[in-house]
Amino acid sequence: MKTLVICSGGLDSVSLAHITAETRELTRLVSFNYGQRHLKELEFAAEAAERLGVPHTVIDLRPVGAALTGSALTDEIDVPDGHYAEETMKITVVPNRNAIMLTVAYGIAAANGDQAVATAVHGGDHFIYPDCRPDFVEAFDKMQRFALDGYADVSLWTPFVHRTKADIVNDGAKHNTPFDRTWSCYKGGEHHCGRCGTCVERREAFDLAGVTDPTVYEDPDFWRQAVANAEAK
Repeated sequence: MKTLVICSGGLDSVSLAHITAETRELTRLVSFNYGQRHLKELEFAAEAAERLGVPHTVIDLRPVGAALTGSALTDEIDVPDGHYAEETMKITVVPNRNAIMLTVAYGIAAANGDQAVATAVHGGDHFIYPDCRPDFVEAFDKMQRFALDGYADVSLWTPFVHRTKADIVNDGAKHNTPFDRTWSCYKGGEHHCGRCGTCVERREAFDLAGVTDPTVYEDPDFWRQAVANAEAK
């Protein structure tokens, strides 16, 4: 099945790109510049596309992102440290971000004759991000089928939606994902900070999966206390 993958350059989406390349017909990677704090991850998305031999398109959504205020990912708001399960991580929500990106991706897929759009939303996203939850995925896929009725038949593929980050690490490893060529950290420094929610989640996932983590973290041990704090609540 000809499949477009939405790829941020993070661990989840790059793993999905590699899995798609080996199990389906990967046609292209699509990334978005929505005015996020840094664009470092897009460099890794471009690298993944080159490695997998497919086109890479970056869609400029900066004017849209500028209107989606109130998030630590788009505004001058400090990125909090800690586990994703903590209430403070809600400040990283960009309202309707996935819905907007998916809508654009569906249009690109339809225009190019692709049969599916793949996105790497996973079970760990459900608590904080409403447009990563199974109900949203099912409703969005149905809505898009109406939107393209009679023009194109494009489905939504979300193989991780009921799975954990550790599952993604395991699956990515099986499909030879170069994890050291992915970027998760919200802060965009020289190395992963090791303290923000996505760094903590990443480090914990490798530990749970029993897979060696090749990532260089500025604070490689913070995740243990962050996880312990989250479990104690």
